[in-house]
Amino acid sequence: MPRTPRILVALTALGLGMTALTPGSAAASSHREAPAIAGFPQYDNTDLYAFVSPDRPDRVTLIADWIPFEEPAGGPGFYPFATDARYEINVDNNGDAHRDLTYRWQFTSTYAREDRVFYNSGPVTGLDDEDLNFWQTYRLEEIHWAADGSRTGTDVLAEALPVAPSNVGAASMPDYRALRDRVIRSQHGVTMFAGQADDPFFLDRRVFDRLQGGGPSGAGRDTHAPYNVNSVALQLPISRIVRDGDPVVGIWSTTSRRTSTGEYVQLSRLGMPLVNEIVVPIRDKDRFNASSPAGDGAFLRYVTDPEVPRLLEKTHRVKAPATPRADLVRAFLTGVPGLNRPARVTPSEQLRLNTSIPPTASPKRLGVLDGDEAGFPNGRRLGDDVLDITLQVAAGELAGAANDLGDAVDTNDVPFERSFPYLALPKSSSSRTVPAAPASAAALTVTGVAGPPERSPAADVSDDLVPLGAAVGGAGLLAFGAAWLWRRRLAGGS
Repeated sequence: MPRTPRILVALTALGLGMTALTPGSAAASSHREAPAIAGFPQYDNTDLYAFVSPDRPDRVTLIADWIPFEEPAGGPGFYPFATDARYEINVDNNGDAHRDLTYRWQFTSTYAREDRVFYNSGPVTGLDDEDLNFWQTYRLEEIHWAADGSRTGTDVLAEALPVAPSNVGAASMPDYRALRDRVIRSQHGVTMFAGQADDPFFLDRRVFDRLQGGGPSGAGRDTHAPYNVNSVALQLPISRIVRDGDPVVGIWSTTSRRTSTGEYVQLSRLGMPLVNEIVVPIRDKDRFNASSPAGDGAFLRYVTDPEVPRLLEKTHRVKAPATPRADLVRAFLTGVPGLNRPARVTPSEQLRLNTSIPPTASPKRLGVLDGDEAGFPNGRRLGDDVLDITLQVAAGELAGAANDLGDAVDTNDVPFERSFPYLALPKSSSSRTVPAAPASAAALTVTGVAGPPERSPAADVSDDLVPLGAAVGGAGLLAFGAAWLWRRRLAGGS
């Protein structure tokens, strides 16, 4: 982020604005889902996952992602975690809408030498490689809270553990998997990871356009496929996070930024996916991101009388269920009785997981809607098709109104891993296909520009990339103009 006066003013304004907000409610944050956070990607929660580990069913895995739309070729600075932020995963294990446990990450940046220009100066084969010019480490704390919000204890789970570097490309990091695997650590009974990963949220984001009058489904292209995110992941014993024999826990992630006074102001929050996008009105999205689950009752009307079902009725001829929507209250605020509702519950927006339900050997992408109780909305696995599930639930699937709404994207573009951290490796600039350049200069004429060359289907992953030839040509013209002006000035011209 360039350090221009405009950016500094925006940062200050955001800090002051968020400080002025009072707790009211909260909802799921995601990719650029609210006006304020859209301009601050380092603090933007993109997704949250919680599931009983398929290969270790006595343990639960928690994953949180930040920084949406990381272009793999986004050098030379690439994508560090913010060093003035607290990245947190919070756990409510008694249903009272207050956090009982917090897992908090704070990151530190290190530069090898101040005179190095790029992220790396040659092939990087290890975390301590002298050609790696920038790296990050993290501190991880497990914080215990009392019912009144006071801290009762803190356990330091990690100190100065390495973060996996951004995947620059095949020439810079010839064996990226080896680098990623070396940052996976197990200590104090917890397995942990922090670093870059392929964006695991698969969907066709054009569905938000189609909700305004498009066809009955999306075009079936995973619009997140080209991008990465920054992720943290934990795998820990289920017994470590449950309480008083109740196997259900509520989970949400938050990001807070340090102000000039040293205080931390919450900028983003994420529990259930897509709630902020398709439930919360625009005017309240920032307020939701700055608040906590305890105040969610103040925004109950957005759940009981949502707008999206009315849009679906108008554009897709799927009749909107009658209001008030008790089915959505169960799905988003209390948990479903007999599935993932705590023994005692205060209605609040959290990702609720019943840790006593074992993982299945054959997961179904529609989770509970397709009879798979180990899937969403009972927690969230990487392979759960939450967009299709959310659209179908919004249109009344849980209230007996069967429908097949969806975006025609059923799986991630690359397979997930079978062991912790389960996330797919991040894409690099080497794995992206860019549009082909013109075959020769003869393709450009004085009277016009020839049509674009044919492209392979793989090239469609990026419709908005500028052809390299045009960029180089523009740079050449600028250089020529600058040289001409400089020569005139040396010759005494004006």
